[in-house]
Amino acid sequence: MKKKVAVFFGGRSPEHDVSIVTGLQVLQAIDSSRYDPFPVYIAADGSWLTGEPLFKRENYIPDANTLKQLTSVTIDLGVMGKGMLCSSKKGIFGQSKQFIFDVAVPAFHGLIGEDGQIQGLFETANIPYAGMRTIASSVFMNKAITKRILSGSGIPLLPCKVIEKPLEGLLLSQESLIKETKDLNFPCCLKPCHLGSSIGVARVNNPEELNAVLPRIFKYDTTAIVEPFVENAVEFNIAVRMNKGQIVTSAIECPKHSAELLDFKQKYLSGKDNKAGSKTPGEISQGMLSLTRELNPKLNKEFERNIRRWAVNAFEALNGSGVPRIDFLYNERTHEIWLNEINPIPGSFGYFLWEAIEQPVLFTELLTDLIEEAFHLHKRAQIPVDPTPEEAMLFRRK
Repeated sequence: MKKKVAVFFGGRSPEHDVSIVTGLQVLQAIDSSRYDPFPVYIAADGSWLTGEPLFKRENYIPDANTLKQLTSVTIDLGVMGKGMLCSSKKGIFGQSKQFIFDVAVPAFHGLIGEDGQIQGLFETANIPYAGMRTIASSVFMNKAITKRILSGSGIPLLPCKVIEKPLEGLLLSQESLIKETKDLNFPCCLKPCHLGSSIGVARVNNPEELNAVLPRIFKYDTTAIVEPFVENAVEFNIAVRMNKGQIVTSAIECPKHSAELLDFKQKYLSGKDNKAGSKTPGEISQGMLSLTRELNPKLNKEFERNIRRWAVNAFEALNGSGVPRIDFLYNERTHEIWLNEINPIPGSFGYFLWEAIEQPVLFTELLTDLIEEAFHLHKRAQIPVDPTPEEAMLFRRK
């Protein structure tokens, strides 16, 4: 029998729409001869929905008519070893409709999905799920903690300063502003600590500009980080995964852009019609490659070895799984390079990076590997039904 795969996407995140793109691509590319996928869309208001219309791009974001065709669901935490969603509304006989699945594929980006929260829910419910585990997801979605974890690893990292959201309002008081900026050398790069897709990232040239940008960050995130601004910056990205017990790396990409920082629309909107890329399963497709990027750029051999080595080291630091993408910043004038951030669930799962390696791995195959890894990791993590050692039992068992 085919395994039932629940693909979760959307979510209460500023990257909600990007997650829809990834979720639809996953639903389209999954090997339908082995798996039976269905969508679980988490709306921006936090409601969980499922139904046939969610397979179609034109139904996003669902309007009132589409919502009538969807079923509102909640997750049942009491079914161990599998997942079960129950309809919120009961039928005429007082029963909820049930949607049982064998494995979850989270396709979230950003807050409340990529950051370990949904992974923790799946762990609590003992549901197999694809991608990075809870701790790795949580750590790597926090740029400041990522730096702390990787410090001393030999991976080059930019220093950073953390600025917490005030208890009231979105601006720092004058006193706090002076305190937070007294040791900074401007210009600086100011960014949210937990968001991706370049949302909220800005160059700031003085304390006043920094304080003016903070409200945009604090609207979505509780923490901002400040780093030295890298002049003459070039970005190099690479993905990592496990393959038959060995850590392997993908092709390297070098996004091209005219602005100082790669912005959200440049990353996710392609072509003159501003439509995001799509994916045909089983074929090497252009999809998001219609964006301006260079795959497999010609690099100095030692330089490339370092990027691959540092990416593997970061992956190993938290017992990596899934297909995270590691992003590096390079100053092409001084030839310095730093690990910039780690994306536990990269946009479109970074499939194009795997299609561009010497022996291409197509998106369908990549998803199959992720799903099978989910079953393997779940099996390995199982503990006894009653995990209390006999000597620690304080109450009788039946």
